[in-house]
Amino acid sequence: MGLARAGTGRGLVEVTRLPGGTSKGVYRLHLDDGTTAVAYLWHPAEDYWPGGGGGPAGIDVFEAAGERFTAIGVRTPRVLLLDRSRSLYPCDAAVVEDVPGPRLSEVFDRVPRRTLERLGEAVRGMAATAGPGPGRPCEETVLERALDDLREAAERVERIGAVRDEVDDVVRELAAAVRPRRRHGFVHGELGPEHVLVTADDEPVVIDIEGASFFDVEWEHAYLSFRFGGHYRWLEVDGLDSARLRFYRLALHLSLVAGPLRLLDGDFPDRDSMLGIVESNVGHVLGMLR
Repeated sequence: MGLARAGTGRGLVEVTRLPGGTSKGVYRLHLDDGTTAVAYLWHPAEDYWPGGGGGPAGIDVFEAAGERFTAIGVRTPRVLLLDRSRSLYPCDAAVVEDVPGPRLSEVFDRVPRRTLERLGEAVRGMAATAGPGPGRPCEETVLERALDDLREAAERVERIGAVRDEVDDVVRELAAAVRPRRRHGFVHGELGPEHVLVTADDEPVVIDIEGASFFDVEWEHAYLSFRFGGHYRWLEVDGLDSARLRFYRLALHLSLVAGPLRLLDGDFPDRDSMLGIVESNVGHVLGMLR
């Protein structure tokens, strides 16, 4: 593959597909000197979202997000090559370092404290980085998406459909309690433990960065508190808006019902994991009605 040689200066011996990635292909490149690198391929055939509806993606978004993370001091895989020529491969592509070490999700129960402390420093650095918002109030964007997700979830999941009006009332009530705001922080958008690699010296490395943006920090922390559970205490930041957190938690759970079901309308291979996410978040939605 010309992409491997252009990115690393080495010949390609073997390619293996890595798990995850719903909007791009992620492949490990095994090189002729025994080292490895990782290729990201933004090809329509690698996008599992029907109609390409997976949200922000692409090499330009990836590059901009990486530059922002680097400026803040958050480590992401080092970029070896960005190629928009489509002469090396028939799509936009990147080659990045293959960070040695597991995903945080794979070592969650035995992760060193200093890894979580370092990740907490990164999260707080992101929250403290102010920037322009998305052009309309974040809470309006979240409300619109939440109502769309509720409609879709109610059509697909009988237990949600049975309480659709009640959920709708709670969504609108929580949204109405949110007061306007002008300041926004930098958020990853989906910073779960599967999107953090842990190096041999216990440093966290953030991956899957294309969804990063300036947004309400509470959106990030609604997700972090849900995904990190008891470990979240290492990631907390001061001054979060409790009304936003309550609203965003419900909106988040609705998105994690409708989104995976939408993904499964395509040919995403790991269907059981997506159905598990749906089932878990149906329970969370119903639990917020009690």
